[in-house]
Amino acid sequence: MTLSRRNFLRSAALATLAFPAIVRARNLNSQVQIAAVGVDGKGESDINECASHPKARFVGFCDIDAGRFAKIDKRHPGVTHFADWREMFSKLGDGFDAVTVSTPDHMHALPTMVAMRLGKHVYCQKPLTHTAWEARQLRLQAAKSKVRTQMGNQIHSAKEYRTGVKLIQTGRIGKVLAVHTWHPNTGNKYTGMTAAPASGPVPAGVNWDLWLGTAPAREFAPDVYHPFKWRDWVDFGSGTMGDFGCHLLDPVFTALKLGAPLSVKADSVGANAQTWCAQQTIEWIFPGTEYTKGNTLSVTWYDGGRLPDATLALLPPGKTLSAAGSIFIGEHGVMMLPHVAMPSLYPEEKFGKNLNPGDLARRARAKDKPTDKVAIDLADFVEGSSHYHAWVDAITQGHETTDNFAYAGPLTEAVQLGNVASRFSGVKLEWDAANMKFPNKPEAEALLTKEYRKGWELIAAGA
Repeated sequence: MTLSRRNFLRSAALATLAFPAIVRARNLNSQVQIAAVGVDGKGESDINECASHPKARFVGFCDIDAGRFAKIDKRHPGVTHFADWREMFSKLGDGFDAVTVSTPDHMHALPTMVAMRLGKHVYCQKPLTHTAWEARQLRLQAAKSKVRTQMGNQIHSAKEYRTGVKLIQTGRIGKVLAVHTWHPNTGNKYTGMTAAPASGPVPAGVNWDLWLGTAPAREFAPDVYHPFKWRDWVDFGSGTMGDFGCHLLDPVFTALKLGAPLSVKADSVGANAQTWCAQQTIEWIFPGTEYTKGNTLSVTWYDGGRLPDATLALLPPGKTLSAAGSIFIGEHGVMMLPHVAMPSLYPEEKFGKNLNPGDLARRARAKDKPTDKVAIDLADFVEGSSHYHAWVDAITQGHETTDNFAYAGPLTEAVQLGNVASRFSGVKLEWDAANMKFPNKPEAEALLTKEYRKGWELIAAGA
């Protein structure tokens, strides 16, 4: 290579270079050396879960807040600290194979893109990216770099979601006619603000410039952005849709094998250029698949206290919708899949009683086997596994994960299209996925991407 890695990483605009993947001489069957971008909150749990794999070892910790290292160091002593992920990538060089990215949403794409261009495997927290355009670019770059990737919506690997996917794909409720998904979150106290808050001093140990990263420059404001108040600010987070959409819509996408939508329409309250809205209903129309009825499928999202019509679920008297989850409306019945809880089938007159796993286990152990019908039995369950270990196994064994960027990219893209629609309440946005255009509303296309601070630009995959 004619360009040194140090010089390559000196500027944040490094994604403009078509840097070739690094050929490793080391055998990854022995151990995977991982660098972490973000070490607190989800960063801490991502580190701990990955490190529990016997073939994973962390060699670099990066965080813009120096006060966050003490806790992670107690469990993982001796790992080198960095404030700037670019410096970490440069100094570790060939000494790391993979990266976890556990930052605010606005800083997911750039370190992920650079890592992949360097031939590094990536585990990136959900939502995969801050915008639909970024999701498209990471999907394309992952395919080009041929690295192992995983999005951090870890319940993708949970037994509850896997069981729900199996029930849909084995036709238990027939072809699916529609899906309704909801979450009660209403944002935080800053949701709906239309102006930046009053500024204040940056806390000791916090590098505010590095925290801003790709985002337009603004003054620090105490207890507003960092730590972990960034979710509902448009420049930094993706609101409730981005926070929970990649969780709750994941089994919908997986079970029904959904891809790009044909259109998206929102009914939102309070969306503006500063903060995401506190309440919305979003409907996507998708092309039909082998698991759906008809040429198209409607998937509707509700948050901020809005809910689907509970009568659609065919619930028995006294039963209510789960706090968060989805209902799949099928030809022969309904499946309700709560957020991280076992699915249930309705009406019970047809499918039988819905019992929890504990009661099912007791039935199985009983000397006198009950003869009454149950909707879902132990034989229907699909065992879960570690989402993190699946990524490390994919690296060491050379196979793909099921939540790789080829899958997570389109899921995140659809989620972020919902956020675009929230800014155009009441307008059905027709989506030309191949060209990333809204033919009937070209002005909405500006929100498919964002303004990048000079020197922190994300350049298209392969450019």
